[in-house]
Amino acid sequence: MQCCLLSGYITHPTAVTICYGLYAFGWGLLLVATCMINHFDLFGLRQVWMYFRGQTYRRLPFSTPWLYGVVRHPIYIGWIIAFWATPTMTVTHLAFAVISTAYILVAIQFEERDLLKSLPGYATYRNTIPMLIPGWAGMGGAGKSPTAASE
Repeated sequence: MQCCLLSGYITHPTAVTICYGLYAFGWGLLLVATCMINHFDLFGLRQVWMYFRGQTYRRLPFSTPWLYGVVRHPIYIGWIIAFWATPTMTVTHLAFAVISTAYILVAIQFEERDLLKSLPGYATYRNTIPMLIPGWAGMGGAGKSPTAASE
């Protein structure tokens, strides 16, 4: 069995098990995080169901359940963990992980720009909750004053 986390191959059985555990954790985090903000609304199923029933779509209110009170983008963290803690890392998968991670980091910038425009409470949320790493004030996270974002 081989497992590659960030660099080199891991062959020790315990380390391989940890790698598989991280891989499963990434996918589990992604699923849990989507459900926390309404999995069905996120994928458009709620909108279709409401249309099918002849109801007008009502946007869900902005909320920050559990994981979203720790980091702003737990779904993306799940993706990144699953990409990097893969049970078998090939050169192709490494390229995929690098490109996908870069894509996510760029996509977050566009997504947050749109969220700032459409959600009144998002600016304050953005200034108090870290983007991807819990407790880390870097990369547009906690530690900024609320007025710094509006300047």
